[in-house]
Amino acid sequence: MRHIRKPSFRTVLFETIGRVADEMGVQVYVVGGYVRDRFLHRPNAQDIDFVVTGDGPAFAKGVAQRLGARKVTIYRRFGTAHIRHRRHSLEFVGARKENYRGDSRKPAVEGASLLDDLARRDFTINAMAVALNPDNFGALIDPYDGRDDVAAGIIRTPLDPHKTFNDDPLRIMRAIRFSCQLQFRIEPATRAGLAAEAHRLSIISQERITDELMKILQCPRPSIGFQIMDETGVLEKILPECAKLKGVDYIGNHRHKDVFHHTLKVLDNCAAVSDKLELRIAALFHDIAKPATKAYDPVIGWTFHGHEEIGARMFQAIGRRLRLASDTIEYVTKLIRLHLRPIHLSEEGVTDSAIRRLIFSAGDEIDDLLTLCRADITSGNPQRVKKHLANFDHVERRVAEVEEKDRLRNFQPPLRGEEIMRTLHLLPGPLVGKVKKAIEEAILNGDIANEHDAAFDYMMQRKDELLAHPVTVKSPAE
Repeated sequence: MRHIRKPSFRTVLFETIGRVADEMGVQVYVVGGYVRDRFLHRPNAQDIDFVVTGDGPAFAKGVAQRLGARKVTIYRRFGTAHIRHRRHSLEFVGARKENYRGDSRKPAVEGASLLDDLARRDFTINAMAVALNPDNFGALIDPYDGRDDVAAGIIRTPLDPHKTFNDDPLRIMRAIRFSCQLQFRIEPATRAGLAAEAHRLSIISQERITDELMKILQCPRPSIGFQIMDETGVLEKILPECAKLKGVDYIGNHRHKDVFHHTLKVLDNCAAVSDKLELRIAALFHDIAKPATKAYDPVIGWTFHGHEEIGARMFQAIGRRLRLASDTIEYVTKLIRLHLRPIHLSEEGVTDSAIRRLIFSAGDEIDDLLTLCRADITSGNPQRVKKHLANFDHVERRVAEVEEKDRLRNFQPPLRGEEIMRTLHLLPGPLVGKVKKAIEEAILNGDIANEHDAAFDYMMQRKDELLAHPVTVKSPAE
């Protein structure tokens, strides 16, 4: 157990709030995550929660007047009030206790003591309060030994874990998220209660579950959270497609690696080099179609033909179910669809034409695609990893060279349809598209430069041929 030095809570804001409490004849405490993070010496949170032994909204009005805050938002149903003050979000609530119904995580609330209020909180590390009234300013109220659990790195519920998680199943996701964020272990009884009540997640809205999933993905090592979800049965409840990635199959001497553990390694690899949430989502789902496409070939072993395309389509449905934004779904779908292309270039040899097509297809996402592909190089054999990474270094250098030379990121045809129609005396229709496609293909093949005059000359040289016969060209994605 590490030694935890008690931090100072003496700030102008807290002293002001404490004086207002004295004047109004109530006791006020700062509670929850802010207190926990101060003991962990993490950066001060901008969201701060306060408990008042009295009317929370009435006290908030008094604080707002003293601070000069222009607006107090009151939530009568929950007995809470919110103030924005400079960079802080301050929330005030009267001390309360809660009673839950089986079909909802929304409790019936009634007034209570501070100790009752702390008992209703999710974990001991969040069930500490610090007094702010002048006569006992800075006193720690810690009935469930949250400070010791912070020191020991433990996630534990104040009361019976089965009841805690049954009352509000979202706490299951919060326990996993805190374990992942803080790299704390979940105490055995709490972990057992979490697993036993995982079925209760069915009453939680998808938006709430997705919010916790995204917070887990934003952790320094997201794999910690997904491993806990797997081990406790939560993963199968909320992401059954990911649960199906688990397992190793053997036929003869041919084995394929556990795709779930490979995926977590790729996810951590991405997290180590990028904070971009959408990229981490792509890492989590990049091989999601491997179970659906798995086949065994006696000559070459296990195959997953088409898993990138099928995976892209699968993710569109998964993304909608998770209530992700449409631009996030589009971004992740693109990366899943393209994630094998750079790897194949490193294996097959790099031609300028192939690299142009990759840049054309990826557009602005080319850098993130290359980051994902580099993260996807995993193996238990360090020499194999070293060899593949060296090959991939070459691909990245060639991408940079071709991109600088040909300016193909977010490619726009150098000849617009209006100019093609005016020059060749065409009406809008398929012939215009065929001419544009032929020009595009010539640029991607390296036959002409990506510039107006070269494209115009190419069109004029081939116009009779293009207009006389249908033009069949390969898509850049092929």
